[in-house]
Formats: sequence, C-alpha cells, structure tokens
Amino acid sequence: MASASILLSEEQFLCSICLDVFTDPISTPCGHNYCNTCITHYWDTKDVYQCPLCKESFTKRPTFSVNKVFSEMADQFRKSKQQRQTSSTNPDPAEPDEVSCDVCTETKPKALKSCLVCLTSYCDTHLEPHLRLAGLKRHKLIEPVKNLEELMCKKHDRPLEMFCQTDHVCVCQFCTELDHKLHQIVSLKEAYEGKKAELGKTEAEVQQMIQERQVKIQEVRRSVEVSRKDADTVIAVSVQVFTALISCIERSQAELIDVIEETQNTTEKQAESFMKELQQEIIELNKRSSELKQLSHTEDHLHLLQKFTSINSPPPTKDWTQVNLHQSSYAGTVKTAVAQLEKTLSQEMETMQPASSWRLHDVELKTVQKYEVDVTLDPDTAHPNLILSEDGKQVSDGNVKKNLPDNPERFSLYLSALGKQSFSSGRFYYEVQVKGKTDWTIGVARESIKRKGGITLSTNNGYWSVRLRNGNRYMAANPYDVLLPVREELQKVGVFVDYEEGLVSFYDVETRVHLYSFTGCTFTERLYPYFCPCVNKNGKNSAPLIISPVNHTG
Repeated sequence: MASASILLSEEQFLCSICLDVFTDPISTPCGHNYCNTCITHYWDTKDVYQCPLCKESFTKRPTFSVNKVFSEMADQFRKSKQQRQTSSTNPDPAEPDEVSCDVCTETKPKALKSCLVCLTSYCDTHLEPHLRLAGLKRHKLIEPVKNLEELMCKKHDRPLEMFCQTDHVCVCQFCTELDHKLHQIVSLKEAYEGKKAELGKTEAEVQQMIQERQVKIQEVRRSVEVSRKDADTVIAVSVQVFTALISCIERSQAELIDVIEETQNTTEKQAESFMKELQQEIIELNKRSSELKQLSHTEDHLHLLQKFTSINSPPPTKDWTQVNLHQSSYAGTVKTAVAQLEKTLSQEMETMQPASSWRLHDVELKTVQKYEVDVTLDPDTAHPNLILSEDGKQVSDGNVKKNLPDNPERFSLYLSALGKQSFSSGRFYYEVQVKGKTDWTIGVARESIKRKGGITLSTNNGYWSVRLRNGNRYMAANPYDVLLPVREELQKVGVFVDYEEGLVSFYDVETRVHLYSFTGCTFTERLYPYFCPCVNKNGKNSAPLIISPVNHTG
C-alpha cells in the first residue's frame, strides 16, 4: 500500500474543494474524488447536484460510502507529508512587524505572498498550490500585507485594483462602472509611482528645510560669538580709556559696561529663543522625513495612497529667510558716553595711545559692516550720460548722451543714479570703491528728491552725502559744506544708515577710520543709495564708482 501511494502524485491526494489531502474520501458516479464533508457541504448550498469538476448533473443526490482503500492511501500520504515537513528546517517565526502565514497553526512563519482572491497570506509551504494548480494560478498574488480586508471594496466586495484621480481614492472594477464612471481612473501601479515620486520630492523639500535651519542655527551662533568678541573688545578699550580718569569717568565706564552687557544679554536671549524654535522645527521635520522615507519605501500600493494626503505636505514652519539676530551698534553707545564727558575729557582723549584709538574705530567699522546689503544701480534713474555695468555694480560718465525715455525717476541734469533697493526701517551698510577718481559724491537720498534740473545736495533737500572735489577736498553738506580732515586719498568708502536712530555715517574702509556722521535726522520716507561719478574731465575722472562686497576679515 505504501509503495502504491508513492507512485501517485501529490495532486491526486488533494481535494479540489478544500485543496488539502483527502479526509474520508468518496467517489461521485462520474468518478471524481472529494472529502466526504466537502462534497456534502457543497451540495447543501446548491439547488442542482453537480460535480464541481466536470459539472455532470445528477437527477437526485447520490449516496455513497467512504472509499476505504483510497482513504488509507490518503492517510499514509498525509503522514508522509507531515514527516517531510517536520524533518525539514523549521521556519523562524515572523517578526512583530512582518506578515505571518494565516494557514500555519503553531509556529507562524513569515508570509511569502498574500492572495487577493482568498484574502489569505501564505508561507512558502502553503503557497505551493497557488504556484502549481491551474485554478489557483489565476488568483492574484501580491507582496504580503496585513489586514487584507482593507484591500477589498467595502461596497462591492471586490479587490481595490484601480485609483480614481478625480476623488483620490482606491476603487474596484464595479466602482469604475458606477459611482466613478466619468472620473479619471488609472491602475494602482501608475498611481503608486506618481505618488511615490511626489513623496520623494516632498522628502527632498523637507531635507532642504532642515539644512536651511541648521545653517541658520550656525549663523546665529556665529553672530553671538562675534557679538561677544565685539562686546569684550569695546569693554577692554573703554576700561583702558577710563582707568586714568577721575571718579566721574569711572562711574561712566561702569554704566557703559552695564549697557553693553545688557544689550549682549538681550542678543543672547534672542539667539537662544531662535535656536530653540529652530531645533523644535528640525525635530518636527525629521519626524516627517522619517514618515516620508518609510512610506516611500513601502510596496503596499493601497497603504501609500491612503496615507499620502495626510503626510505629503511639510509640517507648518516659520519662514526664516528674513529673520536675523538683532545686534546693537556698540560704537554708538561708546560715542554717547564719551560725548557726555567731552568737555572734561578733551585733553585726556588727545593723549590716548594711537593703538587704542584705532582699535575703537576698528570695532565700530566691524559692527556696522554686519548690516551689509546687496545694492545694485537702477538704470531707470540714471542720467543719460552715465554708463552702467551689466551687473549694476559700476557707474561712470560716458560723456555721450544716450537717447533714453525721460521718465519721472530719471535725473535730467545732474550725473546721478539711485540704487534699486530702498529702505524704510532698520540698518543697512554698503561700500563703494572710489579709487582713481578726482570727483565723486555718494550717500543716501529720500524718495521724493528733485531729479529734474539743477540740484543742491544738502540735508534740507533730502541728500545725506560726502564728496570729493578737485582730488583733494573731501566735504559733507550739513547743510553747509563741512571740510573733512582726510590725510590720505580715500580708496573705498563705507556708508551706514540707522533709520530709527536717524544716523548716516561714512567710513574710510582702508584705514578703518570714521569720516563723518549725520546725526539727529528724521526719516519719514524710503531711502535709496545715491551715486554721482561726476564728469570724466577728458579722462582724468573716467574711473567708475564700484559697489564692492564687504571684506569681513579686514
């Protein structure tokens, strides 16, 4: 009997209804075999008695008994199969996050595939009939997933095989013919690929946001360090100046230090607040990034599409592009303190060591240079004789009048041009190279200045500027000409404006010396950078004014 069972194939011992080895096998009049329980249950649910395989019908329900010989062969085959399975290496149980086989009763190994027809997940052993039997080969197998019932349409009890791009939901075949008949329908795979690509783009955006915030944190930290160094330098210089003075000056020194320390503490608190907020946003963005990565790597089409809308967009964050750490101009604080004691300290200040004086000027220039802005020339304001470079950084007199529209913004008589950028609050600083010129004027002007005909450059007319004439006379108009004590020819001039403080200051960038300041100004309009290269004097003054980048390492 044993040898006979070996000659038969495994398929001959499987019931075509339960797909398992026969239990109490019987034979129908047409010659096909079934488990007694399987065929009995099958005919109990039918109005016509038919063979499930050949569809032969019987006028009345057949009566039969168990085929004892075939039953013994099936039992022996079952035992032999169990022994083979037992003798093979026992599969490791599925991990908690893995899909396990639904058929195995004891050890639950990892499922190899899930069947959308059977709504069952199979391990390697129990998947074998689906790979071998013709009827089961037609079933749709997918990568193993949990909760297979979620892959079925709850309304039509059919597999969710398509995606409605109109309503952004997964649908079955019946849905496309009924509720979504006129909608745009694509396959799950096509929708999956599209949404996965969007997830990748969103994840890249989130990573970019994280990097920008990390850079901003470093920028804030550097600002704190520089601010701390500047504060320490100013304190050291002020101590050096005040230690030789009378007791009233010592009291002024202490007050000055308190102001600087208080300002620095405010800066550090602001920086700490920025960094905490940025760190919190990074935590949220990292969390979203992990979710996006995890979802983008899933092979479960339905799961990705169902979760896509809720996590595709980045979490709400602040726009940090215009957020900057507020830093005070310590030089202004020192100047205020010194000005209050000017009458008492005039002789002592004259005897100060030159190195100490230079250090004070150096700190002042470094402080205002932190407010550097990008300035470019506005061609719509430039006099027709002026030549502007393509990048908007250089201007000179071309000595030939171009045929340009006489728009209201354009200067008609004075060889002038304004910057494109305007400022109505805060602080800003830029530098202009004046090397090789005999005449020039630079500064700032309010928006409503006169631009047609003759112009008088003074504060009364909305101009705050310094200028060079005849190669040796440096002046500021406030409102009358003030001669500036410049010992060496200027190469580069820095312009600093504090809108709220009403301050416009000019610096010799090369020697790092303060040239002149307009103080107590009242600004109510937008301010524009102002440039006048003056006439070229037959080539003697042909060099251009050049808006230069700031060298912060000087």
